[in-house]
Amino acid sequence: MNLAVAQFEPKDGDKAYNLSVIRELTKKARDGGADLISFHEMSITAYTYTKDLSLEEITTLAEEVPQGESTRQLMAISKEFELPILAGLVERSNGKIYNTYVCVNQGDLVAKYRKIHPFISKYMSAGDDYCVFDLLGWKCGILICYDNNVIENVRATSLLGAEIIFAPHVTGCTPSAMPGRGFVADELWQNREKDPVSLRLEFDGPKGRRWLMRWLPGRAYDNGVYYAFTNPIGYDGEHLKNGNSMILDPYGEVLTEVRSFDDDIAIAKITKDKLSLSGGWRYKNARRPELYKDIIGKEHQSETSPVWMR
Repeated sequence: MNLAVAQFEPKDGDKAYNLSVIRELTKKARDGGADLISFHEMSITAYTYTKDLSLEEITTLAEEVPQGESTRQLMAISKEFELPILAGLVERSNGKIYNTYVCVNQGDLVAKYRKIHPFISKYMSAGDDYCVFDLLGWKCGILICYDNNVIENVRATSLLGAEIIFAPHVTGCTPSAMPGRGFVADELWQNREKDPVSLRLEFDGPKGRRWLMRWLPGRAYDNGVYYAFTNPIGYDGEHLKNGNSMILDPYGEVLTEVRSFDDDIAIAKITKDKLSLSGGWRYKNARRPELYKDIIGKEHQSETSPVWMR
């Protein structure tokens, strides 16, 4: 299967604009021979700015799925280009608000996943289900941003049969306890055409790509799965993001990656033979859960607040 991952700079709350970019990049993916395309977390609405929205404002931003206008527009784009699309938005359901990621294939809603570790808005509720679904002959899973940092979530999704994990993010270039992390200076972004090297060094360093490379390959390798990582480029709210949308194979190798500062895509061919040849496949078969099931399932109070929100 030819899998495409996208990156673009969203506009806060401007669903029409963001969907227009999704349409443009879906066309580019179709023209490039892709069989499906994946976009970043809350790509239809934008993400970071929602931390400052009131309950009334975020409720107004949210929509029902699949009957809401944004999901129907996404279905229309999918139908136009005969390509499955995965994208994120804010969902409203039974009086609750969710950070939701959907997969549509032309006129059908194939899957819906609600982020199980949300924190950007105090009004968002946590999802309580993993998501594994069939698409184009593959078993697919979804984990949104922080969900991927909790390794049990990746293992559980893999054990439920996922061969590909879609990992939509809005991440990077924010402060952390890890040395070298932090914001990237705005002047580097504004001067990116005249001095692309300085910005690339920041984006590829510990604030961006180097942090991703600490854990993304490990998630793919340990679980013997393909990883489709997506992330915005440029500003999402007041936070500058480094993009680097990429596809990793079950060996933890990067198959393709977006390396530009523009709205763009990358496409890679993925094949099933790597799944059963990978170390992660063997390690899952070698597990002895009787040794640690009570340890892993022990009562625990979840805490997800990142340093930059404290």
